[in-house]
Amino acid sequence: MEYWRNIYSEFNPIAFTIGVFDIHWYSLMYITSILVTICMITFIVKNQKLNISKNDLNSYFIYAEIGVILGARLGYILFYSDYTSFYLLHPWHIFNPFDNNGNFIGIRGMSYHGALLGFIISTYIYSMRHKKNNFWFMMDLVAISLPLGYIFGRIGNFLNKELIGKTTQVPWGIYIDGVLRHPSQLYEAFLEGVIVFIIVYMYSNKKRFDGKLVAVYGISYSIARYISEIYREPDVNLGEIIFGMSMGQILSIIMLSISIFIYFILKNSNLDSKKI
Repeated sequence: MEYWRNIYSEFNPIAFTIGVFDIHWYSLMYITSILVTICMITFIVKNQKLNISKNDLNSYFIYAEIGVILGARLGYILFYSDYTSFYLLHPWHIFNPFDNNGNFIGIRGMSYHGALLGFIISTYIYSMRHKKNNFWFMMDLVAISLPLGYIFGRIGNFLNKELIGKTTQVPWGIYIDGVLRHPSQLYEAFLEGVIVFIIVYMYSNKKRFDGKLVAVYGISYSIARYISEIYREPDVNLGEIIFGMSMGQILSIIMLSISIFIYFILKNSNLDSKKI
């Protein structure tokens, strides 16, 4: 337990170096997250014998990844960054991985809710260009595939010592700069990844209309994220926004409301479904 509490003093967030480029564990976890999600989608399509060709899937992966990366970065700039105006006036710096001295520092700052919005938009564009693949059906396919991949993203946050937890006295707490804190990133990996996957998977056996799974995902993720944020230190530059809630909790409430609305709208519309 003592080693666990002091894990950051023993752990190097840089996995290895190639030339002048430091490859962080966070980057590797992010790549793993994407690969796990892609493998899950491919497995479900094959196992359920869904009418989606390999070429269609490969095309969709490109759309989705572009949407996720753009959305995650822009979402961070709009929701969390102190330099929103600077980035909007100097958009070429949004994906600039070098500092003013030419040192490679990578791209820092991604937002889940921004990534989700980017993903939704890219999926909509894809479904419009490939009309045989229904928008809500594609959203359901990803909803059941994403949570397991998301686990690795949160582990990446933990390994990168970011999105740290609040101070605590629990036995499993970890020291960060001499202060014992909740390993909130791992709470999120469990709640937002494992638990959400179990819930969505259970509902997949009772699917009656396209869009049900993504609505259930949105509802369960929002609740899991809200709970996780209780143990997570609010962003230093934002703090608690209103009624003691962090930005993550506010966005989760918005996401929860929209997901519930979508669930009942789609349920009442009696759309045809394809079982996932």
